[in-house]
Amino acid sequence: MSGDIRFADLTTLQVGGPIGRLVTATTQRDLVDLATETWATDDAWLVLGGGSNLLVGDEGFAGTVIRVATRGIEVLPPATGAEASARPTQDGAVRLRVQAGESWDDLVAWTVEHGYSGIEALSGIPGSVGAAPVQNIGAYGQELAATLVAIEFLDEGAEAPRRMTAAELELGYRTSVLKQGLAGIVVTVELELHDTAAERAVLGEALGQPIAYGQLADALHVQQGDRVAIADVRASVLALRASKGMVLDPDDADSVSAGSFFTNPIVGEHVARTLPGAAPRWYVEPEAPDVVTPLGSLASGSPLDVFLAHQAELEEFDDDVTVAEHIDAEPLVKLSAAWLIEHAGIRRGFALPGSRAAISSKHTLSLTNRGGASAEEVATLARFVQGRVQAEFGIVLRPEPVLVGVEL
Repeated sequence: MSGDIRFADLTTLQVGGPIGRLVTATTQRDLVDLATETWATDDAWLVLGGGSNLLVGDEGFAGTVIRVATRGIEVLPPATGAEASARPTQDGAVRLRVQAGESWDDLVAWTVEHGYSGIEALSGIPGSVGAAPVQNIGAYGQELAATLVAIEFLDEGAEAPRRMTAAELELGYRTSVLKQGLAGIVVTVELELHDTAAERAVLGEALGQPIAYGQLADALHVQQGDRVAIADVRASVLALRASKGMVLDPDDADSVSAGSFFTNPIVGEHVARTLPGAAPRWYVEPEAPDVVTPLGSLASGSPLDVFLAHQAELEEFDDDVTVAEHIDAEPLVKLSAAWLIEHAGIRRGFALPGSRAAISSKHTLSLTNRGGASAEEVATLARFVQGRVQAEFGIVLRPEPVLVGVEL
Protein backbone atom coordinates (compact mmCIF):
# COMPACT_ATOMS: atom_id res chain seq x y z
CA MET A 1 0.00 0.00 0.00
CA SER A 2 1.40 3.37 -1.00
CA GLY A 3 1.24 6.60 0.94
CA ASP A 4 2.53 7.68 4.30
CA ILE A 5 -0.73 9.15 5.62
CA ARG A 6 -2.75 7.06 8.03
CA PHE A 7 -6.35 7.37 9.16
CA ALA A 8 -4.93 7.74 12.65
CA ASP A 9 -3.68 11.17 11.51
CA LEU A 10 -7.07 12.27 10.17
CA THR A 11 -9.68 10.92 12.60
CA THR A 12 -10.71 12.00 16.07
CA LEU A 13 -10.24 8.45 17.41
CA GLN A 14 -6.63 8.60 16.16
CA VAL A 15 -6.65 5.00 14.98
CA GLY A 16 -6.59 3.40 11.55
CA GLY A 17 -4.02 2.20 9.04
CA PRO A 18 -2.53 3.70 5.87
CA ILE A 19 -4.43 5.34 3.02
CA GLY A 20 -3.74 4.06 -0.48
CA ARG A 21 -4.38 7.37 -2.23
CA LEU A 22 -5.56 10.61 -0.68
CA VAL A 23 -6.99 13.47 -2.74
CA THR A 24 -8.28 16.70 -1.23
CA ALA A 25 -11.02 18.92 -2.68
CA THR A 26 -10.95 22.56 -1.60
CA THR A 27 -13.62 23.86 -4.02
CA GLN A 28 -16.94 22.47 -5.21
CA ARG A 29 -15.54 22.12 -8.73
CA ASP A 30 -12.54 20.21 -7.37
CA LEU A 31 -14.86 17.91 -5.46
CA VAL A 32 -16.93 17.02 -8.51
CA ASP A 33 -13.86 16.59 -10.72
CA LEU A 34 -11.97 14.42 -8.24
CA ALA A 35 -15.01 12.26 -7.65
CA THR A 36 -15.73 11.71 -11.34
CA GLU A 37 -12.07 10.95 -12.02
CA THR A 38 -12.03 8.41 -9.21
CA TRP A 39 -15.26 6.78 -10.36
CA ALA A 40 -13.84 6.42 -13.88
CA THR A 41 -11.45 3.84 -12.41
CA ASP A 42 -12.27 0.58 -10.69
CA ASP A 43 -10.66 1.66 -7.42
CA ALA A 44 -12.54 1.41 -4.17
CA TRP A 45 -13.26 4.85 -2.69
CA LEU A 46 -14.59 6.56 0.37
CA VAL A 47 -15.27 10.11 1.49
CA LEU A 48 -13.57 11.71 4.49
CA GLY A 49 -14.82 14.87 6.17
CA GLY A 50 -13.86 15.73 9.72
CA GLY A 51 -13.08 12.12 10.60
CA SER A 52 -15.16 12.30 13.79
CA ASN A 53 -17.59 9.45 13.11
CA LEU A 54 -15.27 6.90 11.57
CA LEU A 55 -13.44 3.77 12.70
CA VAL A 56 -11.04 2.32 10.14
CA GLY A 57 -9.14 -0.92 10.68
CA ASP A 58 -5.42 -1.19 11.25
CA GLU A 59 -4.90 -2.50 7.70
CA GLY A 60 -6.14 0.82 6.38
CA PHE A 61 -7.82 1.33 3.02
CA ALA A 62 -6.14 0.48 -0.30
CA GLY A 63 -8.40 2.63 -2.47
CA THR A 64 -8.88 6.36 -2.94
CA VAL A 65 -9.94 8.59 -0.07
CA ILE A 66 -11.64 11.81 -1.20
CA ARG A 67 -11.14 14.36 1.54
CA VAL A 68 -13.77 17.11 1.46
CA ALA A 69 -12.23 20.43 2.52
CA THR A 70 -14.55 22.83 0.69
CA ARG A 71 -15.46 26.07 2.41
CA GLY A 72 -18.20 28.67 2.09
CA ILE A 73 -21.41 29.91 3.72
CA GLU A 74 -23.86 31.70 1.44
CA VAL A 75 -27.07 33.52 2.38
CA LEU A 76 -29.67 32.67 -0.26
CA PRO A 77 -32.40 34.94 -1.62
CA PRO A 78 -36.00 34.03 -0.69
CA ALA A 79 -37.44 31.08 -2.58
CA THR A 80 -39.78 31.85 -5.47
CA GLY A 81 -42.12 30.01 -7.81
CA ALA A 82 -42.71 26.29 -7.39
CA GLU A 83 -40.09 26.02 -4.66
CA ALA A 84 -41.80 28.69 -2.59
CA SER A 85 -45.16 26.93 -3.03
CA ALA A 86 -43.72 23.57 -2.00
CA ARG A 87 -42.10 24.94 1.14
CA PRO A 88 -43.25 28.46 2.02
CA THR A 89 -40.64 30.55 3.78
CA GLN A 90 -41.66 31.51 7.31
CA ASP A 91 -41.58 35.11 8.50
CA GLY A 92 -38.07 35.98 9.62
CA ALA A 93 -36.55 32.93 7.93
CA VAL A 94 -33.12 32.96 6.37
CA ARG A 95 -31.74 30.28 4.08
CA LEU A 96 -28.11 29.28 3.97
CA ARG A 97 -26.18 27.16 1.51
CA VAL A 98 -23.09 25.69 3.15
CA GLN A 99 -20.24 23.81 1.50
CA ALA A 100 -19.89 20.25 2.77
CA GLY A 101 -16.33 20.70 3.99
CA GLU A 102 -17.15 23.45 6.46
CA SER A 103 -16.70 22.52 10.11
CA TRP A 104 -20.13 21.97 11.64
CA ASP A 105 -19.27 23.78 14.86
CA ASP A 106 -17.74 26.68 12.92
CA LEU A 107 -21.05 26.96 11.08
CA VAL A 108 -22.98 27.03 14.37
CA ALA A 109 -20.65 29.72 15.72
CA TRP A 110 -21.18 31.74 12.51
CA THR A 111 -24.98 31.52 12.79
CA VAL A 112 -24.89 32.58 16.44
CA GLU A 113 -22.66 35.54 15.57
CA HIS A 114 -25.12 36.62 12.86
CA GLY A 115 -28.20 36.19 15.05
CA TYR A 116 -29.64 33.17 13.23
CA SER A 117 -31.33 30.63 15.51
CA GLY A 118 -32.24 26.99 14.97
CA ILE A 119 -29.02 25.02 15.41
CA GLU A 120 -27.50 26.66 18.50
CA ALA A 121 -28.16 23.56 20.64
CA LEU A 122 -26.10 21.54 18.15
CA SER A 123 -22.96 23.40 19.19
CA GLY A 124 -19.79 21.40 19.76
CA ILE A 125 -20.68 18.46 17.54
CA PRO A 126 -17.46 17.58 15.71
CA GLY A 127 -17.23 16.80 12.02
CA SER A 128 -18.15 18.47 8.76
CA VAL A 129 -21.39 19.99 7.50
CA GLY A 130 -21.62 17.36 4.76
CA ALA A 131 -21.73 14.58 7.33
CA ALA A 132 -24.57 16.17 9.31
CA PRO A 133 -27.48 14.94 7.15
CA VAL A 134 -26.02 11.44 6.82
CA GLN A 135 -27.07 10.56 10.36
CA ASN A 136 -29.42 13.48 11.03
CA ILE A 137 -27.38 14.86 13.92
CA GLY A 138 -29.22 15.94 17.05
CA ALA A 139 -28.65 16.87 20.68
CA TYR A 140 -30.12 18.89 23.54
CA GLY A 141 -33.59 19.12 22.04
CA GLN A 142 -32.65 20.10 18.49
CA GLU A 143 -32.23 17.93 15.40
CA LEU A 144 -30.96 18.76 11.94
CA ALA A 145 -34.22 17.57 10.37
CA ALA A 146 -36.00 20.63 11.82
CA THR A 147 -33.89 23.07 9.77
CA LEU A 148 -32.65 21.07 6.77
CA VAL A 149 -34.22 22.12 3.48
CA ALA A 150 -32.16 20.20 0.93
CA ILE A 151 -28.71 19.03 -0.08
CA GLU A 152 -26.82 18.95 -3.34
CA PHE A 153 -25.78 15.35 -3.86
CA LEU A 154 -23.39 13.87 -6.39
CA ASP A 155 -24.50 10.32 -7.12
CA GLU A 156 -21.77 7.80 -7.79
CA GLY A 157 -21.11 7.84 -11.54
CA ALA A 158 -22.86 11.18 -12.12
CA GLU A 159 -21.12 14.20 -13.61
CA ALA A 160 -23.11 16.88 -11.79
CA PRO A 161 -24.86 17.07 -8.42
CA ARG A 162 -28.64 16.97 -8.03
CA ARG A 163 -30.83 18.62 -5.44
CA MET A 164 -32.43 16.32 -2.87
CA THR A 165 -35.04 17.71 -0.52
CA ALA A 166 -35.11 16.84 3.16
CA ALA A 167 -38.16 14.65 2.53
CA GLU A 168 -36.24 12.63 -0.05
CA LEU A 169 -33.50 11.96 2.49
CA GLU A 170 -35.97 10.06 4.74
CA LEU A 171 -34.37 11.42 7.88
CA GLY A 172 -34.87 9.40 11.05
CA TYR A 173 -33.17 8.82 14.37
CA ARG A 174 -29.47 9.00 13.44
CA THR A 175 -30.17 7.76 9.94
CA SER A 176 -31.07 8.71 6.37
CA VAL A 177 -31.01 7.17 2.91
CA LEU A 178 -27.40 8.33 2.77
CA LYS A 179 -26.45 6.20 5.77
CA GLN A 180 -28.53 3.32 4.45
CA GLY A 181 -26.41 2.95 1.33
CA LEU A 182 -27.13 5.66 -1.26
CA ALA A 183 -23.69 5.97 -2.87
CA GLY A 184 -22.32 9.42 -3.59
CA ILE A 185 -21.09 12.61 -1.98
CA VAL A 186 -22.87 15.46 -0.21
CA VAL A 187 -21.69 18.64 -1.95
CA THR A 188 -23.66 21.36 -0.15
CA VAL A 189 -26.29 21.59 2.58
CA GLU A 190 -29.19 24.06 2.62
CA LEU A 191 -30.69 25.16 5.94
CA GLU A 192 -33.57 27.41 6.92
CA LEU A 193 -32.97 29.26 10.18
CA HIS A 194 -34.70 32.11 12.01
CA ASP A 195 -33.27 35.61 11.61
CA THR A 196 -33.70 37.37 14.93
CA ALA A 197 -33.00 40.86 13.51
CA ALA A 198 -36.55 42.12 14.10
CA GLU A 199 -36.59 40.79 17.65
CA ARG A 200 -33.18 42.26 18.39
CA ALA A 201 -34.47 45.67 17.38
CA VAL A 202 -37.16 45.41 20.08
CA LEU A 203 -35.58 43.22 22.75
CA GLY A 204 -31.95 44.18 22.31
CA GLU A 205 -30.71 40.60 22.03
CA ALA A 206 -30.92 37.57 19.75
CA LEU A 207 -33.07 34.87 21.33
CA GLY A 208 -32.70 31.21 20.44
CA GLN A 209 -35.43 28.67 19.86
CA PRO A 210 -37.49 27.53 22.89
CA ILE A 211 -35.39 25.33 25.17
CA ALA A 212 -36.59 21.76 24.68
CA TYR A 213 -34.19 19.84 26.93
CA GLY A 214 -34.36 19.77 30.71
CA GLN A 215 -30.66 19.55 31.49
CA LEU A 216 -29.98 22.52 29.24
CA ALA A 217 -32.83 24.47 30.86
CA ASP A 218 -31.34 23.74 34.28
CA ALA A 219 -27.91 24.89 33.16
CA LEU A 220 -29.43 28.14 31.92
CA HIS A 221 -31.64 28.50 35.04
CA VAL A 222 -34.82 28.71 32.96
CA GLN A 223 -37.87 26.57 32.29
CA GLN A 224 -38.33 24.35 29.28
CA GLY A 225 -40.05 26.38 26.57
CA ASP A 226 -38.29 29.59 27.59
CA ARG A 227 -36.15 31.48 25.10
CA VAL A 228 -32.76 32.86 26.01
CA ALA A 229 -29.92 34.53 24.14
CA ILE A 230 -28.46 32.35 21.38
CA ALA A 231 -24.93 32.96 22.63
CA ASP A 232 -25.91 31.75 26.10
CA VAL A 233 -27.42 28.58 24.67
CA ARG A 234 -24.25 27.87 22.73
CA ALA A 235 -22.03 28.50 25.75
CA SER A 236 -24.13 26.22 27.97
CA VAL A 237 -24.22 23.42 25.41
CA LEU A 238 -20.46 23.59 24.94
CA ALA A 239 -19.99 23.41 28.71
CA LEU A 240 -22.34 20.42 29.01
CA ARG A 241 -20.64 18.60 26.17
CA ALA A 242 -17.19 19.34 27.60
CA SER A 243 -18.27 17.89 30.95
CA LYS A 244 -18.95 14.63 29.09
CA GLY A 245 -15.73 14.72 27.07
CA MET A 246 -17.73 15.41 23.91
CA VAL A 247 -15.88 18.55 22.78
CA LEU A 248 -12.57 18.09 20.98
CA ASP A 249 -9.85 19.29 23.33
CA PRO A 250 -6.15 18.39 23.09
CA ASP A 251 -5.96 18.59 26.88
CA ASP A 252 -8.85 16.15 27.43
CA ALA A 253 -7.99 12.48 26.83
CA ASP A 254 -11.70 11.63 26.90
CA SER A 255 -12.26 13.64 23.71
CA VAL A 256 -10.03 11.27 21.70
CA SER A 257 -13.07 9.36 20.57
CA ALA A 258 -15.74 9.06 17.91
CA GLY A 259 -18.32 10.64 20.19
CA SER A 260 -21.24 8.39 21.13
CA PHE A 261 -20.17 4.97 19.91
CA PHE A 262 -23.56 3.24 20.15
CA THR A 263 -27.01 4.41 19.12
CA ASN A 264 -29.97 4.13 21.46
CA PRO A 265 -31.63 0.83 20.50
CA ILE A 266 -35.24 0.92 19.30
CA VAL A 267 -37.25 -2.18 20.20
CA GLY A 268 -40.85 -3.31 20.44
CA GLU A 269 -42.65 -2.54 23.68
CA HIS A 270 -42.86 -6.23 24.55
CA VAL A 271 -39.06 -6.37 24.53
CA ALA A 272 -38.77 -3.16 26.55
CA ARG A 273 -41.08 -4.63 29.20
CA THR A 274 -38.54 -7.38 29.93
CA LEU A 275 -36.03 -4.81 31.24
CA PRO A 276 -35.78 -3.53 34.82
CA GLY A 277 -38.43 -1.03 35.85
CA ALA A 278 -35.89 1.77 36.31
CA ALA A 279 -34.59 1.57 32.74
CA PRO A 280 -35.35 4.75 30.74
CA ARG A 281 -37.45 4.54 27.58
CA TRP A 282 -38.63 6.85 24.83
CA TYR A 283 -41.86 6.06 23.03
CA VAL A 284 -41.28 6.43 19.29
CA GLU A 285 -44.23 7.88 17.42
CA PRO A 286 -44.31 8.19 13.60
CA GLU A 287 -43.76 11.81 12.56
CA ALA A 288 -43.65 12.96 16.19
CA PRO A 289 -41.14 13.52 18.98
CA ASP A 290 -40.48 10.95 21.66
CA VAL A 291 -41.89 10.49 25.15
CA VAL A 292 -39.96 8.92 28.00
CA THR A 293 -41.08 6.83 30.95
CA PRO A 294 -39.33 4.32 33.20
CA LEU A 295 -40.01 0.70 32.31
CA GLY A 296 -42.72 -0.92 34.39
CA SER A 297 -44.61 2.34 34.96
CA LEU A 298 -47.21 2.13 32.18
CA ALA A 299 -50.05 1.44 34.58
CA SER A 300 -49.44 4.39 36.87
CA GLY A 301 -49.93 7.93 35.60
CA SER A 302 -49.64 9.29 32.10
CA PRO A 303 -46.34 8.86 30.22
CA LEU A 304 -45.88 12.62 30.32
CA ASP A 305 -46.26 12.72 34.11
CA VAL A 306 -43.81 9.88 34.55
CA PHE A 307 -41.37 11.56 32.19
CA LEU A 308 -41.38 14.78 34.16
CA ALA A 309 -40.86 12.89 37.41
CA HIS A 310 -37.78 11.08 36.11
CA GLN A 311 -36.35 13.51 33.56
CA ALA A 312 -33.27 14.51 35.59
CA GLU A 313 -32.21 10.86 35.83
CA LEU A 314 -32.83 10.21 32.15
CA GLU A 315 -30.83 13.17 30.94
CA GLU A 316 -27.75 11.93 32.75
CA PHE A 317 -27.56 9.35 29.98
CA ASP A 318 -28.86 10.92 26.76
CA ASP A 319 -28.71 14.25 24.96
CA ASP A 320 -31.81 14.12 22.76
CA VAL A 321 -34.86 13.79 25.01
CA THR A 322 -38.03 15.67 24.05
CA VAL A 323 -41.59 15.45 25.35
CA ALA A 324 -44.76 14.33 23.57
CA GLU A 325 -47.95 12.57 24.55
CA HIS A 326 -48.13 8.81 23.97
CA ILE A 327 -50.83 7.99 21.43
CA ASP A 328 -50.21 4.57 19.87
CA ALA A 329 -51.22 1.62 22.05
CA GLU A 330 -48.28 -0.49 20.78
CA PRO A 331 -45.38 1.88 20.15
CA LEU A 332 -41.79 1.15 19.45
CA VAL A 333 -39.53 2.13 22.34
CA LYS A 334 -36.14 3.81 22.25
CA LEU A 335 -33.87 2.67 25.07
CA SER A 336 -30.89 4.40 26.65
CA ALA A 337 -27.70 2.71 25.43
CA ALA A 338 -25.70 4.43 28.18
CA TRP A 339 -28.04 3.11 30.89
CA LEU A 340 -27.82 -0.41 29.48
CA ILE A 341 -24.01 -0.26 29.40
CA GLU A 342 -23.70 1.01 32.96
CA HIS A 343 -26.20 -1.49 34.30
CA ALA A 344 -24.44 -4.33 32.50
CA GLY A 345 -21.57 -3.66 34.87
CA ILE A 346 -19.36 -1.47 32.67
CA ARG A 347 -18.34 1.72 34.41
CA ARG A 348 -16.76 4.92 33.25
CA GLY A 349 -13.02 4.51 32.71
CA PHE A 350 -13.29 0.73 32.19
CA ALA A 351 -10.58 -0.89 30.05
CA LEU A 352 -9.77 -4.50 29.21
CA PRO A 353 -6.48 -5.73 30.70
CA GLY A 354 -3.52 -4.45 28.70
CA SER A 355 -5.68 -2.42 26.31
CA ARG A 356 -5.04 1.21 25.40
CA ALA A 357 -8.74 1.70 24.57
CA ALA A 358 -11.13 2.56 27.38
CA ILE A 359 -14.62 3.76 28.17
CA SER A 360 -14.58 7.50 28.72
CA SER A 361 -14.17 8.57 32.33
CA LYS A 362 -17.04 11.01 31.76
CA HIS A 363 -19.62 9.13 29.67
CA THR A 364 -20.17 5.40 29.08
CA LEU A 365 -21.34 5.90 25.48
CA SER A 366 -17.89 7.04 24.41
CA LEU A 367 -15.00 4.69 23.60
CA THR A 368 -11.66 6.48 23.81
CA ASN A 369 -8.08 6.05 22.70
CA ARG A 370 -5.95 6.54 25.82
CA GLY A 371 -2.76 6.83 23.76
CA GLY A 372 -1.47 4.61 20.99
CA ALA A 373 -4.51 2.33 20.84
CA SER A 374 -5.04 0.25 17.73
CA ALA A 375 -8.32 0.05 15.86
CA GLU A 376 -8.58 -3.58 16.93
CA GLU A 377 -8.28 -2.58 20.58
CA VAL A 378 -11.19 -0.17 20.13
CA ALA A 379 -13.18 -2.84 18.26
CA THR A 380 -12.44 -5.45 20.93
CA LEU A 381 -13.71 -3.11 23.63
CA ALA A 382 -16.83 -2.38 21.57
CA ARG A 383 -17.50 -6.09 21.12
CA PHE A 384 -17.03 -6.64 24.85
CA VAL A 385 -19.58 -3.91 25.61
CA GLN A 386 -22.02 -5.40 23.10
CA GLY A 387 -21.56 -8.86 24.60
CA ARG A 388 -22.13 -7.69 28.18
CA VAL A 389 -25.30 -5.78 27.27
CA GLN A 390 -26.66 -8.65 25.21
CA ALA A 391 -25.91 -11.18 27.95
CA GLU A 392 -27.51 -9.00 30.63
CA PHE A 393 -30.53 -7.61 28.76
CA GLY A 394 -30.84 -9.46 25.44
CA ILE A 395 -30.35 -6.19 23.54
CA VAL A 396 -27.80 -5.84 20.71
CA LEU A 397 -26.18 -2.40 20.61
CA ARG A 398 -25.45 -0.99 17.15
CA PRO A 399 -22.40 1.20 16.45
CA GLU A 400 -22.94 4.79 15.41
CA PRO A 401 -19.60 5.41 13.61
CA VAL A 402 -19.02 4.24 10.07
CA LEU A 403 -16.87 1.09 10.16
CA VAL A 404 -14.29 0.41 7.45
CA GLY A 405 -12.25 -2.77 7.63
CA VAL A 406 -13.63 -3.47 11.11
CA GLU A 407 -16.33 -5.90 12.20
CA LEU A 408 -18.25 -5.89 15.45
